[in-house]
Amino acid sequence: MLPRMRQRRTLALGGLVGPSAFVAAWATAGALADGYSPVEEVISQLAAVDAPTRWLMTAGFGCFGAAVLAYSVALRDALGGSAWVAAAVSGAATVGAGVFALGASSATDVVHGGFATVAYASLALTPVLAARRLSARGYEAAATASRIVGVLSAGCLVAAAFVPIEGLMQRAGLTLAHAWIAASASAIVRGQRRSAPFD
Repeated sequence: MLPRMRQRRTLALGGLVGPSAFVAAWATAGALADGYSPVEEVISQLAAVDAPTRWLMTAGFGCFGAAVLAYSVALRDALGGSAWVAAAVSGAATVGAGVFALGASSATDVVHGGFATVAYASLALTPVLAARRLSARGYEAAATASRIVGVLSAGCLVAAAFVPIEGLMQRAGLTLAHAWIAASASAIVRGQRRSAPFD
């Protein structure tokens, strides 16, 4: 295997590791937190300054951010276009959201909210931007699926601000986009033929 291809596949593993670690972190932390409702409360509450699960959820933010940053490099090499930029922004903003935890002060809450908003928006945008390149390569089904994932993810994340089941909607929106990242990362890792969507 050529060194460049090997490097691409190694970096692409971040697209599998990051989402898995993030989901594992919020699922485990939510189960450990007394009185916490994953349906009504957002994930960031698990990493709040006074939360006993802060260390675990903060680690989840950091792992996702670093891993998706690595994945974005592989996505750039495999697909081109601008989807990798959105993925990189999402990874970096997620790290920022973890650094500025809720509950420290009103100012840090605003900063946290800003990072979280950017992270969510760029995450949902990633498959939408990828759809343009997939369509250009003739993979219309994959392009359509990517657009649907992006729109549904964004819809869930926007709806989370207006419904009492904020936690559930947030998790649904994030999981949709995370699943797309994992699927594209898996395709890169498998190293399909040159005419494949992510190669």
